[in-house]
Amino acid sequence: MEAVVRIALLTVLLFASTVKCQEAVLHISNGSIEKEYCLVYNQSWTPLSKSLDAAVQLSVVNLTSTVLCANSSAIDPDLVRGKALVVMRGECNFSQKALIAQSLGAATLLVASNKYLVTPSANESEYDKVHIPLALMRYRDFLEAQQRFGNGMQVKLYAPPYSKIDPSIAVIFLISVITITLGGYWSGANERERQSGGESRGGESKADSGDIFLYSPFKVVIFVAMMCGMLVLMYFFYNILVYIIIAIFCIASASALFGCLDAVMEILGCCHGRFSVRNWNLSLRSLLLAAVCITIAVVWAVYRNEDRWIWILQDLLGIAFCLNFLKTISLSNFKICVILLSLLLIYDVFFVFITPFFTKNGVSIMVQVALGPDASGEKTQGNMVEVPAEPQAPSEKLPVVMRVPRFSALTQNLCGLQFSILGYGDIIVPGLLVAYCSRFDVWINSTKKIYFVSCCIAYMLGMILTFVVMLLSGMGQPALLYLVPFTVITSAVVAACRGEIKQFWAGTTYEVLDSSREPLLAEGRPDGCLEGEKC
Repeated sequence: MEAVVRIALLTVLLFASTVKCQEAVLHISNGSIEKEYCLVYNQSWTPLSKSLDAAVQLSVVNLTSTVLCANSSAIDPDLVRGKALVVMRGECNFSQKALIAQSLGAATLLVASNKYLVTPSANESEYDKVHIPLALMRYRDFLEAQQRFGNGMQVKLYAPPYSKIDPSIAVIFLISVITITLGGYWSGANERERQSGGESRGGESKADSGDIFLYSPFKVVIFVAMMCGMLVLMYFFYNILVYIIIAIFCIASASALFGCLDAVMEILGCCHGRFSVRNWNLSLRSLLLAAVCITIAVVWAVYRNEDRWIWILQDLLGIAFCLNFLKTISLSNFKICVILLSLLLIYDVFFVFITPFFTKNGVSIMVQVALGPDASGEKTQGNMVEVPAEPQAPSEKLPVVMRVPRFSALTQNLCGLQFSILGYGDIIVPGLLVAYCSRFDVWINSTKKIYFVSCCIAYMLGMILTFVVMLLSGMGQPALLYLVPFTVITSAVVAACRGEIKQFWAGTTYEVLDSSREPLLAEGRPDGCLEGEKC
């Protein structure tokens, strides 16, 4: 059952996607006070000014009582000529509204929406017919502006350049590298304790903690096949399974955070006190840590849609989850690592790049599962942005990414907080190879940890290349496309240069044992032998 839960979680971890934002600013003033609001526009229409100073100031004409779709004869052209016209969204497409507003002499068209804002799109042939700026705004923002500024409001529309390079990328990079390094080191330390027969404080082997061993190529293929099946199920039954995944994440991440904090406090030698309640011998440290970890998980679950601050807890729980995963899952040899990482690379690329050809809206299964139902939107032509226009229950997102707010996207944050993201799978999948390298260093008694250090450096270089390609292409990248080759090839080259490629490929002796030995492996017996048995 535990293995099935881990497969379900890992299935939804393997994605990294971004949506290209086309957001702008509506600057409203009346001579004494001013305020800025969110706009969503399409660069294919008449472009907006790039700064407030360069933008033209216009008076506003409120025609939100009409959708401006058919009969415009009742509108006096002198009333709207040279001004910003505000109409309601609906009943016809954006190009039809824009052409009518343009024929009336309006200088700008603002479409007020009480639904989700999407990038206004049209057929390619219609873009050249419209020569005035067109943008969408929230209807509730327009009502607020009316109350604040009255009928004498003046507006400016501008779209500051969107910076591709943001300090949040450096934070994401540090989180991924530190997590994979700590996870690999912890796995090696766990293997060292297993070999030395170290005992924990309760007289029980620390290594005997429910670790899961993958040593059969057939089981690896089944593992990846089950992940594919889970992803397809989530695509068709997202609205149901998303809550199951959230519940599993809360339980798994709270348990992982407990294990991480407990290990830290064990190293520090803190809180070894115990007490008894009705013949139960309880650990004070365990109770305190359990209370803290459960509280953090519950707080995240309750406030998971509060983007302004909840990302901190999600990243904390995500780091703990990744660390525990790398410590718990053990790949027995390099052959298994190559098979697993290669299959997951194919899995990632297929569901990101190939599945758009099979879906109705042209959006990949991976992106739709990752972003939720809003990934498809009202239109799929071009790049799309969706911003909630009115307060409503937000669509649920899978908790499968590290998120850090974009520090330089202050303007875009008017429409909603922008994040740099990295999927947990981009840490866990190459991290399994890093963990194997760490354990192999233990097996060969490498004091310099040459395999572990080399694989960590390869991961860093792979991440750097991923970010470079992402910045140059302007779109999200499946990070495994770069991380898997970097880590696999580097590990193989190090082993070949040291003349240890055969040993590195075969790993330990227990991967060749028959399935009847598997329970012994799970008990932490690296040789797979019964007590007193000669093997």
